[in-house]
Amino acid sequence: MSGQVVGGQDVGATGGARRVDLGHGLEVSRLGFGGMAITHVYGETDPAEGLRTLHHAVDAGVTFIDTADVYGQPREGVEGPAGTNEELVAQLLRDRRDEVQLATKFGITGVPNQGPGATGVRGDAAYVRSAAEASLRRLGTDVIDLYYLHRRDVSVPIEETVGAMAELVAAGKVRHLGLSEVTATELRAAAAVHPISAVQSEWSIWSRDVEAQVVPAAVEVGAGFVPYSPLGRGFLTGAMTKEAVAGSMLKGHPRFDAGFDANQRVVQVVTEVATEVGATPAQVALAWLYAQGERLGLPVVPIPGTRRAERVDENLGALDVRLGADHLARLDAAAALAEGDRNLSKDPAWISSGRE
Repeated sequence: MSGQVVGGQDVGATGGARRVDLGHGLEVSRLGFGGMAITHVYGETDPAEGLRTLHHAVDAGVTFIDTADVYGQPREGVEGPAGTNEELVAQLLRDRRDEVQLATKFGITGVPNQGPGATGVRGDAAYVRSAAEASLRRLGTDVIDLYYLHRRDVSVPIEETVGAMAELVAAGKVRHLGLSEVTATELRAAAAVHPISAVQSEWSIWSRDVEAQVVPAAVEVGAGFVPYSPLGRGFLTGAMTKEAVAGSMLKGHPRFDAGFDANQRVVQVVTEVATEVGATPAQVALAWLYAQGERLGLPVVPIPGTRRAERVDENLGALDVRLGADHLARLDAAAALAEGDRNLSKDPAWISSGRE
């Protein structure tokens, strides 16, 4: 793949070093793995295949593994997060804990992506402590490398939530703190209590609202950015079908349902650029995020999820993709073609832009 330079800087990731300081000394692989994909959320899954994919990811150098207490199949009679995804990751950690930078999350108390009114969120200090203990138990480890607040509980001052998280760091149960889907104001308030190493929010070619306020605030407080759904929940790869949408949590979502055909215009731009640079659409989507990190001045570590080992290898190929100025301009413009909001919840406060 041909290398190109924009504005005096190589906008693609180098093919040598594959690790980065995400924030405040947290060193991770430049590409992460989103564990949600190996749960039931996007359809039926095979835990054995998921575990094989996790092992392959670590073998290939993807050592930043992201999970959450709410990911996984709900259990009958169990209130709140069942943690089955954490239990699956625990099987990887049994023999490979020292190879992995482990991230997990707390705060959502029901099924993800349905909104606070449908699921509930908690951020009080007592819940922070109990959620952490439950995750440590399920993961079979004595320390979490990066512990995120998954969603903000607006009924609790964020200083209280982060203060309780900081106590976990002081106790040696957590190494670094992160926040997911917070506003710039919330991020600054949190960082005044304890250093924040990472912000996780949806960010991709067609979901760019975080660039206005949250990304600059992350630069300000020294936090790296961890884009979830960097491939548009698979849509930007061009491989998503209407049948797949109908069988997943995306059913009924305007961006993926009513807007499915119109949003192929975004896919077309990504596919055209991919053909020109000799890459796949997924690699271009990830390379665009790395380029954005260069342009905006902060570490960016996407966490695409997949159930298949070959997709891990494909995603890693993004580290060697170079995008020229014309490619970047066309991909930037593609966001304006997207129809439908990125929020999967009916509650606008579920994501940061709804509270800004």
